[in-house]
Amino acid sequence: MFRFIPNVLLKQLYTRNSLRNTADGFYFSLKNRLSDARFTGLQRARIDGHDYPAAAFTLEVDGGEVVSVRDISAQSPLAFPLRRSVRVRAQAQPLAPGRHTIEITLYTQPFGTITLTVEDELQPDEPPQSSPNSIPRDSVNDYSTDAVAKRRQFLAGFSQTNPHHLSQYSFDPATVRGNCENFVGVAQVPIGLAGPLRVNGEHAQGEFLIPMATTEGTLVASYNRGMKLINLSGGVLCTVQDDAMQRAPVFQFADARQARNFVGWVETHQRELAAEAEITSRFARLRYVDTYLNGRLAFLRFGYATGDAAGQNMVSKATLAACNYILQEYPGIEHFFLESNLATDKKPSQVNVLRTRGKRVTAEVRIPRELLIRELQVEPEQLARHARIGDVGARLAGTNNNGLHSVNGLAALFIATGQDVACLSESSAAITYQEITSEGDLYGSVTLPSLIVGTVGGGTGLPTQRECLELMGCAGAGQVNKLAEIMAGVVAAGELSLAAAISSLDWVSSHDATRS
Repeated sequence: MFRFIPNVLLKQLYTRNSLRNTADGFYFSLKNRLSDARFTGLQRARIDGHDYPAAAFTLEVDGGEVVSVRDISAQSPLAFPLRRSVRVRAQAQPLAPGRHTIEITLYTQPFGTITLTVEDELQPDEPPQSSPNSIPRDSVNDYSTDAVAKRRQFLAGFSQTNPHHLSQYSFDPATVRGNCENFVGVAQVPIGLAGPLRVNGEHAQGEFLIPMATTEGTLVASYNRGMKLINLSGGVLCTVQDDAMQRAPVFQFADARQARNFVGWVETHQRELAAEAEITSRFARLRYVDTYLNGRLAFLRFGYATGDAAGQNMVSKATLAACNYILQEYPGIEHFFLESNLATDKKPSQVNVLRTRGKRVTAEVRIPRELLIRELQVEPEQLARHARIGDVGARLAGTNNNGLHSVNGLAALFIATGQDVACLSESSAAITYQEITSEGDLYGSVTLPSLIVGTVGGGTGLPTQRECLELMGCAGAGQVNKLAEIMAGVVAAGELSLAAAISSLDWVSSHDATRS
């Protein structure tokens, strides 16, 4: 993905404060933070101007493998995938205390010949060994039955407890590789069924049972009540209106004028940026690059379509490739960071409400007046009045939305279907709207402007979570918009039910019923 890597990025391969002496030399560490690659040879290693031969070095790869640099070539390369760490150990005279300049020229695929130049200070001692209270890890297979058993034994001894239910699960621990570290067991959250809910979407059409993972009494019952009314009214109309996932790098210049000129250059080179970004993924498609200026800082906000994945990691990799192109082509950049906090990843924000993060999806209902009165004991006028007053309350509180409790249903669905639960901070933004029709019926809508969900990747492939997706027909590729429509319909049911409960004074009594 990178045809050229500027030193500002190459430096990120080096692990700072890793330089240490040993009994027969010294070592330092590298970690691949850029992209999958292969190491095919060492051209030169120089420290403080002194050259060291390739024969002096061995590489200790995470996982325990030790390789002599002499044995590495284009015909026999060393895999260096993303996130892999390598300890470079030299058999030579130990280094003197203080700072040292390290210059390494490597042969690689696909980057070609690269030179890494860094400064690091020699650390005084070997790093401390793991303490007796360290959580056990197995460097070869940390998800084996033995590795998990050792951690449970450690847990029992350290905490003086003997958990039983924690260790009861029905799948191979290897299944959670990439989803959870230091695995010891599972949290068994009760799942209740709501529905069926009739959804009249473009992607979700028909009736769907809704799996809701929750420990809150009356939650499933409340959503079920709203779904019953929606079904009696003909269903909920759901529409996915937009799709975008962002990464927001920042570039610092000498002054504000240079930052302004840079933004002008970016706006005329979006085609080239898209080409660089999209080569990193079969699914990422760059839709726009928004620009924001503040003093000598230029903020860019890359927006992508990401297929059926939520896509945060996908857009990070794509944006890094685009930024590499910028660093190569545009002069005068003093500092660069891949994320500036303007993407507002896993945080609520107004920019996400306005510009969409994840899926922007709207659910609409039309509830006949008499049906609303009969089923929920409330008139349309009461709900509309409460909504107007609730808008004032939300404004006074400083929230970025006026929904009642969208996060309740979304959290239950996120846990059940393996979504990134931290994304509830963006996803729960709900903009509601109500009015009385000329016939005296209730029209209501709820828009989720930043619903971040996926049907592939992340936790969606875990056994329980996949089963929950399957029961809604939403597992795998091609199903993400269907899932988004269903989730919006569920939120609409919950908003309707709670609004009616508050207006009819059933809210407190329904919760008290769980304590009897």
